[in-house]
Amino acid sequence: MRLLSAHSGARRLVPKAIISLLLCAGLAYADEIRLQENAPDRYVVVKGDTLWDISGKFLKDPWRWPQIWKMNKEEIKNPHWIYPGDVIILDRSGGDPRLRLLRHDANDRRRAQQKIDPKVRITQLFDSQAAPTIPYEVLEPFLARPLVIDNATFKSAPRIGLGPDERVILANGDRAYAVGIEGANRGDAYQIFQAGKNLVDPDTKEQLGYEVKYVGEAVVEATGDVSTLRITTSTQEIQVGDRLVAKPLRELQNYIPHVPENDVRGKVISTYNGVNDAGTYTTLVINRGAEHGLEPGNVLFTMSAPRQLKREDDKEPVRYTPSEKIGNLMVYRVFPRISYGLLLDSTQPVHLQDEVRKPF
Repeated sequence: MRLLSAHSGARRLVPKAIISLLLCAGLAYADEIRLQENAPDRYVVVKGDTLWDISGKFLKDPWRWPQIWKMNKEEIKNPHWIYPGDVIILDRSGGDPRLRLLRHDANDRRRAQQKIDPKVRITQLFDSQAAPTIPYEVLEPFLARPLVIDNATFKSAPRIGLGPDERVILANGDRAYAVGIEGANRGDAYQIFQAGKNLVDPDTKEQLGYEVKYVGEAVVEATGDVSTLRITTSTQEIQVGDRLVAKPLRELQNYIPHVPENDVRGKVISTYNGVNDAGTYTTLVINRGAEHGLEPGNVLFTMSAPRQLKREDDKEPVRYTPSEKIGNLMVYRVFPRISYGLLLDSTQPVHLQDEVRKPF
């Protein structure tokens, strides 16, 4: 699926199969689908709706949406679209609840009373009405940025060697001189990164990767042994010595929340930009990745870490609070042993060492 552009004035869409997806993930769990007590019999999709919001109107477990649409894995990968004005109908007449779609398009009204069968619908990459699974602007800053690399690769990357004068701090619009990009062409874009921090597994103490900090972008004006760049974007101060990485083509994707196949259990090891009390739409870094079976769109529960109860004397046994669910985390960027996820909701702040696990 493609995450749609956040162009000014663009209307959002909700992928129909994407909707399905939120529940198909639950196929690994044959539990009864739990509807909200006040689940509506029908819901009209409106501009600004997201898949997570809509699924929460019907289901207590929003990530089970594909299950109520009976979607398989291939249908999850190639979902339909749901558009503003479409009506989602909750059918409770059978043994299991079902969802049906009443299309807003007059040409599709004849399908109103039919169960939706997955079929390919061709849409433009930037559909003027498409709505993402979650607000696009929340994820957009992270989509094309290589957040984790190894330390040696970072040190050997092209670097900014000097600014327009003797200043060591550069900003948007400044000219910069770089080494290491002799093969570039005029107009090529580069992302600028500063040294970051090592990410360490809290249990094994193993170094999992090196997280670098995105600070801006630059465009090549001339190449050579010393290349000339123009700073085009700066999110904070750019310094002489910062590294350059060729800006990758961004694959726009509409992330479809679903349950991972493996029994994933891990911990929160960092919060992006150093937030102490992580709330809704905060990016969390966890010590599990592709090697553990995670993929973009996987939903994990965030669980409070056990805390030791206070003892009145040394003879009293050490006791800990139970680990309790406090939120839902959707993975959107996966590295071999690390993943970045967006906290979709939470009943309390998430902290370092809190646990993540496959929904149960």
